[in-house]
Amino acid sequence: MRISLRAVPLLAALAVSPIATAAQPSSCDLRAQDAQQAGPGCAQVWMDANLRLNDIQVIGTHNSYKLPMAPEELAAHRRRDASGADSLDYGHRPLAEQLDRGVRGLELDIYYDPQGGRYVHPSLPVKQRQAMRKPGFKAMHLSDIDYRSNCQPFAECLRIVRDWSQAHPRHVPITILINAKDGPAAPGAVQPLPFDAAAFDALDAEIRAVFPAGSLIEPEQVRGACASLRHAVRAGAWPTLAQARGRVLFALDESPAKVALYRRGERRVMFVNASDEADADAAYLTLNEPLREAARIAAAVTDGYLIRTRADADTAEARRNDTRRREAALASGAQVVSTDYIEPDARLGDYRVRLDGGAAARCNPRRAAGRCAGLAIEE
Repeated sequence: MRISLRAVPLLAALAVSPIATAAQPSSCDLRAQDAQQAGPGCAQVWMDANLRLNDIQVIGTHNSYKLPMAPEELAAHRRRDASGADSLDYGHRPLAEQLDRGVRGLELDIYYDPQGGRYVHPSLPVKQRQAMRKPGFKAMHLSDIDYRSNCQPFAECLRIVRDWSQAHPRHVPITILINAKDGPAAPGAVQPLPFDAAAFDALDAEIRAVFPAGSLIEPEQVRGACASLRHAVRAGAWPTLAQARGRVLFALDESPAKVALYRRGERRVMFVNASDEADADAAYLTLNEPLREAARIAAAVTDGYLIRTRADADTAEARRNDTRRREAALASGAQVVSTDYIEPDARLGDYRVRLDGGAAARCNPRRAAGRCAGLAIEE
């Protein structure tokens, strides 16, 4: 049975997973044009009722699990590939600390390891080696090259997000991008296992095993009774902010071939990266070039799609303190603007990406410009 979040009364939609709601003063005007006009103490109540998931913009991190490479390993890689080494020379704080700092978009690269032990590396700390020996997906960038993670295995990354979410039930929705890594390994590195139908079934099962019923925003919930997911999102079927708070949305950011294979399964957890806005399952798109793809991003956001773009890539913008891509990404309306620099890297300069005041979210500059009146969407 498909459930449409548009068609289900708010309390019923949240019944399986109660989420804290903003207190509503009796004088709130939910028909006001913006949050300021709704009345004193009414801003978040107005936003909950009048904004949808795709009406906000948040900051995300790229390869959110990634720790810096060990100096000697980075130096060895630089001797082989200097520019490639520069592109890997970054890292992130633990996931919970990123969420504490307002990050609401995460990206996890995962490797299939059903037997466990495939990617154990002798230079890892004991605790990480033990985690790598367990069956299940692993979170890392490049096997045997850039393999240090702030959470391991993948299920532990999920538990960290789940626990943080449950402790902060009024957070705006967290989007988690998944890259299913396989393909040819670097010379001498362990060859990843392919993502086949069994791997994708196991991936969905691992996500559902961590996140309780009602805590996820899933494609079938948004599709509801519409003919396709594309029709649903273009008709405004994304959940309201009230329905989306405290919840997590997964998106598979992969090639058309992997997307097609994943879509063959039943009741999938993740939205998929559509290669074309006309695709029946188009709801989410990865459009990582905000300068070159500005017009496409703007049109897709206006039409109701959820977009992720990147403010920087391969450390290049941070090294030059080049803010053009960052400003284009923020202005584009893409709902998730991803970066490697929620804080500056003191070795490189002052480059960073954040919303004004370090806010966790703001009204989307293309879909809801000015409607938040500068007031906090998330306390």
